[in-house]
Amino acid sequence: MVLFGRKNVQPISPYIEMESDSDHSANNVAIIFGVTGLVGRELAKRLLLQSSWKVYGIARNPEILPNLIISPFYHFISCNLLNPFDTQKKLSCVQDVTHVFWVTWSSQFPCETQESCEQNKVMMSNALNSMLPVAKNLKHVSLQTGTKHYVSLHGPFDEEKVHYYYYHEEFPRMSKVPNFYYSLEDLLKEKLNGKVSWSVHRPGLLLGSSYRSFYNFIGSICVYGCICKHLKLPFVFGGRKKCWDEAYIDGSDARLVADQHIWVATKCDVLSINGQAFNSINGPSFTWKEIWPVIGKKLGVQVPKDNMFVENFWFSKAMAEKHKVWEDIVVENGLVQTTMESLANWEFLDALFRLPYKLLGTRDKVDGLGFGAKYKTLHSILYWIDCMRDEKLIPF
Repeated sequence: MVLFGRKNVQPISPYIEMESDSDHSANNVAIIFGVTGLVGRELAKRLLLQSSWKVYGIARNPEILPNLIISPFYHFISCNLLNPFDTQKKLSCVQDVTHVFWVTWSSQFPCETQESCEQNKVMMSNALNSMLPVAKNLKHVSLQTGTKHYVSLHGPFDEEKVHYYYYHEEFPRMSKVPNFYYSLEDLLKEKLNGKVSWSVHRPGLLLGSSYRSFYNFIGSICVYGCICKHLKLPFVFGGRKKCWDEAYIDGSDARLVADQHIWVATKCDVLSINGQAFNSINGPSFTWKEIWPVIGKKLGVQVPKDNMFVENFWFSKAMAEKHKVWEDIVVENGLVQTTMESLANWEFLDALFRLPYKLLGTRDKVDGLGFGAKYKTLHSILYWIDCMRDEKLIPF
């Protein structure tokens, strides 16, 4: 079911009323690493709405939003996964875990570096080393990476020579390129050793609401729109002409990605001890040229009719000194206290709108197995803008 943008709706994260402990029987116990992120939030909410689930949520820092997830069957654990002693201490209580959802990563180092591979591998190693000896009923581990599994920022970028694929799950890894996605897949294969089923989910451009996600498109576009509206600036798109005119990337609604994680983890005929990979994308393609005016209208900003596209406009330059503007917007509208950097990543927008390659995937595998959820990316964006408003992260 495709949901459109909403008005005057209840918050995206309502109080979840559950039955009492005496009435509840948790047949499945999930542990979500990265529970405060775009997909982690959705996973927790969806699982807790099913009476057969108990959920542990893992993150370094708790949520600042009140009443985001309230349930007697939700247990938040603050844990520094880079610290093996803290991880061992905090995860010693999770003997009942049946399903692991790994939707976190360390962004301290650039993705395609050996340092990033090592740090992300250490995080997962610490977690698995703490859990595997005690979680005797573990059934499945679900890993989230991304469609950047199929490409490298190191090229080649010659558009006359590069053949653009609709990437499928069996597409080979980029050779000789460090990518922590590969490191985590290899680690799971090694640690689980054919004893527990596992899956890998590869979303494209993630669309959701969070103030703790490094690559946060919705947060970035919302903050940009709010600043444009506050300063009466035109809402322009800065990037490559081809990225503006043509389909270049897939959208991945956090709701769809969460549902796919759960669907695979609980679908017996899909599970594999050798690991199964699945693209996790909305479905229909889109162009920024088509949807940019609608996004601008949703945000209440001035969208130039004839020159929405400005090739030499860089978000990282235009927004670099706008910290005080955002502080004023937060105070004037009584919003949740956030910094501009906690919601927006201008370098990410510049890179996204200047992709040197088309990063488009195919849904043939999940479609063929019966996973039917699809979203139009424009509708996803409008929906999540409303969610940001509902949570008082941006003004109405």
